[in-house]
Amino acid sequence: MKPVQLKMARAALGLGVRELAELTGITANTISRIENGSDAKQSTITAIRQALESAGVIFIPSNGNGPGVRLRDRQP
Repeated sequence: MKPVQLKMARAALGLGVRELAELTGITANTISRIENGSDAKQSTITAIRQALESAGVIFIPSNGNGPGVRLRDRQP
């Protein structure tokens, strides 16, 4: 997960940094630092990614146009 993907995923879900912090148990400051490109423990990145994926985010790897995210289709 790239920093830009974290920002995009939060935006797609309509989550603020503090809301994501509450979901993950990771401090808002840590999430902000990751979004700004700072390194983090792999376990921290994994926890954030899992929370976002559980909320419906699909991470798209770089495919020539850069990395991205999209939301999983909601089944009726």
